[in-house]
Amino acid sequence: MLNADALSQLRQLKTDIKENKVVFPGTVKATNGRFGFVALDEGRDVFLPPEEMLKVLPGDRVNVTEQEGDKGKIQGVIDELLETSLDTFVGRYLIKGKGHFVVPETPGINRWVFIPPKERMNASPDDFIYCRIHKHPIKDGKGQAQILKVLGKPGDTGIERALTLATFDLPDTWPEAVQHQAEALSEATIEAQAGDREDRTDLPYVTIDSPGTQDMDDALLAEPNATGWKLSIAIADPTAVIEPGSAAETEAYRRATAIYFPGEPLPMLPDSLSTRLCSLMPEVKRLALVCDLQVNNDGSLGDYSFHKAVIQSKGKLSYELVSNLIEGREDDDIKALPDAVSNSLDQLHQTATALRKWRNEYALLSADRPEFRLRLDENKRVRLIEPSVQNEAHRLVEECMVAANRCAADFLSQQAKGLFIQHPGLRDDRADNVRALLERYAPDLSGVDATSAAGFRELMKRTDNVSADVPVKAILSRQLARAELAFDAAPHQGMGLAAYTTFTSPLRKFSDFYVHRLIKAVLWQEAMGELSAEQLAELQTTQIRARQAANSLESWLKSDFAKTLGDDSMTGVISRTVPAGFFVRLDANGLEGFVSCRTLDGKYGFDPVTLRLIHNKNGRIFQLEQPVTVTFADVDEERKQINFKLVSAEEIVAGKDAEGTNTAT
Repeated sequence: MLNADALSQLRQLKTDIKENKVVFPGTVKATNGRFGFVALDEGRDVFLPPEEMLKVLPGDRVNVTEQEGDKGKIQGVIDELLETSLDTFVGRYLIKGKGHFVVPETPGINRWVFIPPKERMNASPDDFIYCRIHKHPIKDGKGQAQILKVLGKPGDTGIERALTLATFDLPDTWPEAVQHQAEALSEATIEAQAGDREDRTDLPYVTIDSPGTQDMDDALLAEPNATGWKLSIAIADPTAVIEPGSAAETEAYRRATAIYFPGEPLPMLPDSLSTRLCSLMPEVKRLALVCDLQVNNDGSLGDYSFHKAVIQSKGKLSYELVSNLIEGREDDDIKALPDAVSNSLDQLHQTATALRKWRNEYALLSADRPEFRLRLDENKRVRLIEPSVQNEAHRLVEECMVAANRCAADFLSQQAKGLFIQHPGLRDDRADNVRALLERYAPDLSGVDATSAAGFRELMKRTDNVSADVPVKAILSRQLARAELAFDAAPHQGMGLAAYTTFTSPLRKFSDFYVHRLIKAVLWQEAMGELSAEQLAELQTTQIRARQAANSLESWLKSDFAKTLGDDSMTGVISRTVPAGFFVRLDANGLEGFVSCRTLDGKYGFDPVTLRLIHNKNGRIFQLEQPVTVTFADVDEERKQINFKLVSAEEIVAGKDAEGTNTAT
């Protein structure tokens, strides 16, 4: 037995070792294998061998030390868990011998996790389950999970949506406080507020939407005047009935946005508000925040003003009906429209035409891209993918919304506080590639400063007409940065505008809801809770996560539908290129699938400047917008990725660029 002095010396030795040990903080990164890495805060990665990776989860914040491993390779050793971010995940229930486990579907958790007897919720083998980490594996590499919900089995009706909601931690029910708040509101609430607002119930506002839309958040009206038109955009006003800081507002912030999943949307606000009390339904009084603005004959914007009003829409019109009216077709529905509505629609079309002409000349328009709509069957799986035609009515609504949002951005830019959508144009890390692209294929544009708003606008406009061996405009469009929310006004370079925000979808987006609060706080001193920088960042993250969830579910449904395509040849164009191959978007239904370089003859190199794949020997090229013919190959079930096999392609062979250099090298 050690005496007191020996114990004291041992404790001191341990203290000295601990004080002299060099530890590095970082974040755990998983791989497809059993090993991983720690991305150190100082900017380098440290290898984690499988036995260390067992102790941590993807995203964990840890301290690591370094030691020499097998063959002299430096590797990390987990010293301390600082913070864990992975709480819930999904997987399949597995029984192996006497052990009950979850096999995670979450990327990066490459192990079975034990489920204790009290945490199994009567799950059966192969069930999809929603779990929480019950015991972190940091101590012994043996984590445990508890089942929160049994989602169902593969093949169950709606299992794709249920699994997507669980994977992205999206709420599918309303908190009790939100339900009580929504149930306490009624038509009497609308009537009580109507008396303090401008009465515009006699004006011929109409909504223009898809036939199935119920959350109608904008109604339009236009009338001519001496210098152009007075355009009036009435936006649904949920902030009038939802108190600042209330349960419904808190939940709307938490959800950030409505998610339009195929077949069954996930709303931001309860249906009783978003599709009834706040929706601009026809022939009922509804509260609105109205933007009145002068649109001049040349499409420029004049004076504008905001008003709290009560309106009564004179019709829920479809895009098809309005497009038919614009194009001069007549049917019984058009003939049944009141003269005041027909006249307003005619003026709206003229107004939108002028607005679009101005944007085409002085700003930037997004190119029309074919869109497609998924039609689901009774089992909530895709039975049909059909084109969604963008007509003149769609463009009419788009121009009116953009004009109203420009007014809101201009108004807030004059205040001490605001919420804007900034877009910096091209990504900073692609600047050298863009410069090389222009020097080689559009030398007349190589001197344009694409970092400035004016330069970026000039570049995107002039590349429309560039005649080159590569699709310069398409390549530039794939080098764009992501738009971001910000408190300060700055250019939205993707739209070619000095400042931009949105307030026209407050039933669907919390950022728009919040802009309503800002406008009202300035004009009518209404109370509001301001977002902090941390909350704004969280809101942005939630919005991105929502888009990822919608894309994930669509990819799953589309990949299942792709299995019905058979062996027929299908035409399409190359929509994206990566070093491993290229993606093809089919002409008929918009499905995107991957063609791997491994399925092609020979070896291909990837040119990061032109985004081309070039054969190392014969110079054969695959590039953006190139027409190809493919057949269905299979589906990568883990990624939900459709794979195609190339049948033929429009032949492009590397030649000489502007400087005489062989582009195949």
